[in-house]
Amino acid sequence: MPGWVQQGYDEYAKRMPKECELVLKEIMPGKRGKNSDVVRIVRAEGERMIDAIPARTHVVTLDIPGKPWTTIELSMAMKRWLESGQNIALMVGGPEGLSDSVRELAKESWSLSRLTFPHPLVRIVVAEQMYRAWSILNNHPYHR
Repeated sequence: MPGWVQQGYDEYAKRMPKECELVLKEIMPGKRGKNSDVVRIVRAEGERMIDAIPARTHVVTLDIPGKPWTTIELSMAMKRWLESGQNIALMVGGPEGLSDSVRELAKESWSLSRLTFPHPLVRIVVAEQMYRAWSILNNHPYHR
């Protein structure tokens, strides 16, 4: 990722308290070429994603058909997640999206927008929105 992406993500991740720590796990995408078997590639990416999820984790996919939460609704989801005591895995698919196996594992699906965003931008937007949701829950002045 370009430096500006890491800098943007880090800016919001470092603001999060320990109980809401953001941990980014990148999964190596499959190699794509002119005659690639995209179905196989997406399935293999999904398997690697699932392998990276710790046991007893609440899985949330970020997917266009997901629920388009407002920031307040995201903060309510975060409150629910915190109260559950489980880790949360926010899953973002590769260029062709998420595998069926990842979608089936998810307990919730969140849509950032009906638009398609580049992965670098999604990384920053999700980190910022998680910080904003936390700030709402804690009456922090960031969210005005």
